[in-house]
Amino acid sequence: MEMIKAGLILEGGGMRGTYTAGILDFFMEKGLWFESSYGVSAGACHLCSYISKQPGRSFRVAVNYLDDENYCSMKSLVETGDLFNVDMCYRRIPDELDPYDYETASKWPGKAYAVVTNIETGKPEYLRMKDMRRDITAVQASASLPLVSRNVEIDGKLYLDGGMADSIPLRRSLKDGNKKNVIVLTRPFGYRKKPASLTNREMMFLKYPKYPALRRDMLRRHLVYNRTLDMIERLEEAGRVFVFRPEPLVKIERIEKDVKKLKVLYLQGYHDAAMNYKLLMEYLNG
Repeated sequence: MEMIKAGLILEGGGMRGTYTAGILDFFMEKGLWFESSYGVSAGACHLCSYISKQPGRSFRVAVNYLDDENYCSMKSLVETGDLFNVDMCYRRIPDELDPYDYETASKWPGKAYAVVTNIETGKPEYLRMKDMRRDITAVQASASLPLVSRNVEIDGKLYLDGGMADSIPLRRSLKDGNKKNVIVLTRPFGYRKKPASLTNREMMFLKYPKYPALRRDMLRRHLVYNRTLDMIERLEEAGRVFVFRPEPLVKIERIEKDVKKLKVLYLQGYHDAAMNYKLLMEYLNG
């Protein structure tokens, strides 16, 4: 199995991540494997099926259970404290409903990371994804949205959504020595994040009174995120990174349940990867 010495960076974005699923499916069909991969939130979820070499699985998991109140619902939030039901997402689906290839994932020769936010320090951490029966907890933490998820404990530390501290971990990839990076964004070109609303800030204060670093992350997240986008656009113009980003063909909500819209976004990702494959390989091999 030949691997490309480059970083693959997968932004989160909830159901907008079906765009990422389409790109990764095309990569798998082409046998395009990266030595270093970084997934944030939904990006970490889609990275799971990439390292287990299961094309089509990410999209199935994203859309097949949208009408099941045990998957993502207010019922789950009220009864368990998690909008996305933990038992359903991280046990029943991979173990029973759409079996995950744990053995293949354990043999993944590259390094794959789930990006999480340490809620006590406010700093990002990059947890290895290898033994997915154990490391699925890192993916759960990366995808645990603030306010609508319980804190996830790993080795005595508490974590939430990686997007709070490092939504697009390009700097980490560069620090790890990846001189070339392929970045999959889930927002169109020109997008910039707005400051958190007053309501969200108040809710963060009420829910996390013991974690000032996490509240600080919420207040400055848009600044960090937008600076990263500025950096990406400068590097892209200089030919130093290769970026995929969706066109706004359909409006996708963070918790989108319209399967037709999600399929359009998935196919857009697959199409973008196919149409840019030659340019991508020139970049990676140049």
